[in-house]
Amino acid sequence: MIKERAPAKVNLVLQVGRPRADGLHEICSLFASLELADELTFLASETGGDEVNCPGVKGPNLVADALRVFRERVDPGLPPLDVTIEKRIPVAAGLGGGSADAAAALRAANELAGRPLDGPELRALAASLGADVPSQLEPRHALVTGAGERVEPLALPAMGLVLVPRDEGLSTADVYREADRIGSTRERLEPARLRELAAGPLAGLAAGVENDLEPAALSLRPEIGEPLQALRAAGALAAAVSGSGPTAFGVFSGPAMAERAASSVPGAIVTRLRPSP
Repeated sequence: MIKERAPAKVNLVLQVGRPRADGLHEICSLFASLELADELTFLASETGGDEVNCPGVKGPNLVADALRVFRERVDPGLPPLDVTIEKRIPVAAGLGGGSADAAAALRAANELAGRPLDGPELRALAASLGADVPSQLEPRHALVTGAGERVEPLALPAMGLVLVPRDEGLSTADVYREADRIGSTRERLEPARLRELAAGPLAGLAAGVENDLEPAALSLRPEIGEPLQALRAAGALAAAVSGSGPTAFGVFSGPAMAERAASSVPGAIVTRLRPSP
């Protein structure tokens, strides 16, 4: 048996480039790794096939896709698995929960198979599953560039975070299409500027919080603006949509300020940054 934690992430900054020839978008993003996390349990099975159980979540699961691509690359060597996901990260929320779960599945599969794949090989598999999956193979604060495959670990200043998820998720593909339609992407990405923000004080980082997908998310779901306004009214140093949304987040000077603010914002979740390795 193997247990894996799959931490959520928040995009403190998300810059999105124009579509490439392959249809993917270049990104430049500051990922903050959070204490909020799913818990996955992997057990060898005698049923002859992988089974993924995620109570309360219906439909296809990226964990099953992760096990499939791993078997295509490595099999034989991995026994059939029963996987149980204790889901704590809201679904389709812009917090990377599905990607984190898939990355956890790749880590567990590689361990159970005797570590046949090295880091670059595992990252290549992760990239085939989605833009956020490579960064979650070794969850940490990072500058993420390319189409999500280039991950540069970095440190972030301490802060408190308040998340406000919505009951109904948003499709990442729909948000990117809307961003292209309304022209909220950009010609030039700024990795050097994001490195400077991460290395500086919290006030400077908060002033630089932005998300090029936020206008598209608000275009599709205007009600997302309500928690953004509520977080700012509660004293957030910055408030934005995480990833493709619909979760809004607020940055606060510390956990105490975040707790106080969350008490006035319906549906709010308080979390912290994970310690840097």
